[in-house]
Amino acid sequence: MVTSGLEEAPEALRYLSGFGNEATSEALPGALPVGQNNPRICPYGLYAEQLSGTAFTAPRAQNRRSWLYRIRPSVTHEPFHPLNFPAETLTADFSRGVVTPNQLRWRPFAIPEDKVDFVTGLFTICGSGSATCKDGFAIHMYTCSASMGDSCLANADGDFLIVPQLGGLFITTEFGRMHVAPGEICVIQRGMRFSVALPDGRSRGYVLEVFASHFQLPDLGPIGANGLANPRDFQTPTAWFEDRACSYSVVHKLEGQLFSAAQSFSPFNVVAWHGNYAPYKYDLAKYCPVNSVSFDHPDPSIFTVLTAPSALPGTAIADFVVFPPRWTVAQHTFRPPYYHRNVMSEFMGLIRGVYDAKADGFLPGGASLHSCMTPHGPDTKTFEAATAAEAEQIGHLPRDTLAFMFETYYTPRLTPHALGAPNIDRNYYQCWVGLTSHFDPSWTPEKAAAAEAAAAAGSKAAGGSATPAAGGGGG
Repeated sequence: MVTSGLEEAPEALRYLSGFGNEATSEALPGALPVGQNNPRICPYGLYAEQLSGTAFTAPRAQNRRSWLYRIRPSVTHEPFHPLNFPAETLTADFSRGVVTPNQLRWRPFAIPEDKVDFVTGLFTICGSGSATCKDGFAIHMYTCSASMGDSCLANADGDFLIVPQLGGLFITTEFGRMHVAPGEICVIQRGMRFSVALPDGRSRGYVLEVFASHFQLPDLGPIGANGLANPRDFQTPTAWFEDRACSYSVVHKLEGQLFSAAQSFSPFNVVAWHGNYAPYKYDLAKYCPVNSVSFDHPDPSIFTVLTAPSALPGTAIADFVVFPPRWTVAQHTFRPPYYHRNVMSEFMGLIRGVYDAKADGFLPGGASLHSCMTPHGPDTKTFEAATAAEAEQIGHLPRDTLAFMFETYYTPRLTPHALGAPNIDRNYYQCWVGLTSHFDPSWTPEKAAAAEAAAAAGSKAAGGSATPAAGGGGG
């Protein structure tokens, strides 16, 4: 018997490298059948089971499936019943959601004092479309203080992109185990059973769920063959299993509703697997950003890590965008994110540090939402710092800051739970109140140049600042 548990250090885990690969992994030698997927009798007396992430007839380039070789098949369970706790704060249908053109911001979400695991601590902020039609997305938060124990979750609604912010996650899946720390992300795709343990005792983070396509790497276009998130840096867990008799609960999420079925063995009994449909993780510190080295602030799309494309070319159901530490050198340029209104809606989160476009109020574990065509941009303090003469100097964004954005073509509809949250910042709009008029009808290029020279001379005499306000990407 192979036993599981948190007693094994994360360093003992093994991963396969690469993104979207056709991979093979076996925990026992010879467990994978040779030359076929489903022999009459599998090695070690295992059961063959296929997990399909796309329709059988999807084009080969998009087709996703894996074969699992397990001690007992996943069909062996008692009937599913609605879970015995209310899940009103979780949804996968946004037809009755609330829309607002206002800028929204939430202070950090509190972690419960009582014992709450990943499933019971998961709640929906906003989304669009529905899992019924397999079209749209959802954004959730999770706050938990207990491991899941002998229970797991299978999400039939879509793919989960999980972004831990506080406290790591030790995730056991049918494909193997992985440790996901703050600063890393993981993707657990539709239908995969997984269980979350908390090596740090508690955890908080963000979840982007897509109901339609799967996440993929963005095309690089004129960037060339390298840069952004490199495929080799994505990690997939290797086969690991436990042959354990126990009273186990399998939680199934379908159209946002939770159901539970009992079975007498661990679902993590897969001895070997092969295919191109598997969970994976990625360390955001390995992201290679591209930025302006001359003038003007590039669009935040250059910071895309993963994208879930829609049927409209060049447009995503949802993008995952990260704003990592980097040098900022653009000359004669307002370096923070520019003021803008966007057909894409932007949900932002902060993993650590202080975001450069918001000097105050945007905190780790909190979030902001700017919907379609809602104006947003740097707050007053950031604008004043970025237009000062010393902001022209070469600088570096704080190395301990990491912000990200979920960007979507769909218009987010909010849940009552999110709008009524006690940590919603009702005064968010006030961060722009101090943006007063600087209009000068007597302006000339000569006067502007003289003012710049005088300001630069004054800054030099005063010692100057080596770290100007610098550019991020979102709002």
